Amino acid sequence: MPNFSYSVNHPELDLEVVGLELNHYQDWISPDLADCEYTRCPMHCRKNAHRRALEAFELFHHRRHHSPAKNLVVFSHYPTFHFKKGAPHFLEGLKDHSKRITYFGGHHHDVRKSTDTIHPNVEWVVGGGGGWGCDGSMQGFVVGEINDQNEVHTHSVVVPEHHCCKM
Repeated sequence: MPNFSYSVNHPELDLEVVGLELNHYQDWISPDLADCEYTRCPMHCRKNAHRRALEAFELFHHRRHHSPAKNLVVFSHYPTFHFKKGAPHFLEGLKDHSKRITYFGGHHHDVRKSTDTIHPNVEWVVGGGGGWGCDGSMQGFVVGEINDQNEVHTHSVVVPEHHCCKM
């Protein structure tokens, strides 16, 4: 990654990728980076996480308004429900119908598609594949394709639960 948050324009695909560092929202109940308690300077860690989140939101909104691309692929480590309480402006921005936004968030250990939170755009939770644990039976990954009209289409590829969830 070139920075904590960044964007890369792909004019040949009419697409811009926006990566966001939003670890401040690790806990969706009360935004605060709980992992900071494990550092030598928890208060400094929390301030950095908060500042990085503010910078990430600023970048997202700037690119949403000023990107020449019709497609935005946006990702962070967290699915959109982590932002309902602490960053509703971000959810509203992801609903922008002037862009085709596909959002990818992880953290939870399953694969699922949602349009409820950011309709008319699409969100994927892409933390499936076993490993640490399984939060559902949908384990696998998401495939994204861009067609000749520069439209982004996505679908999941899942495997039987018993192949991944052995914990």
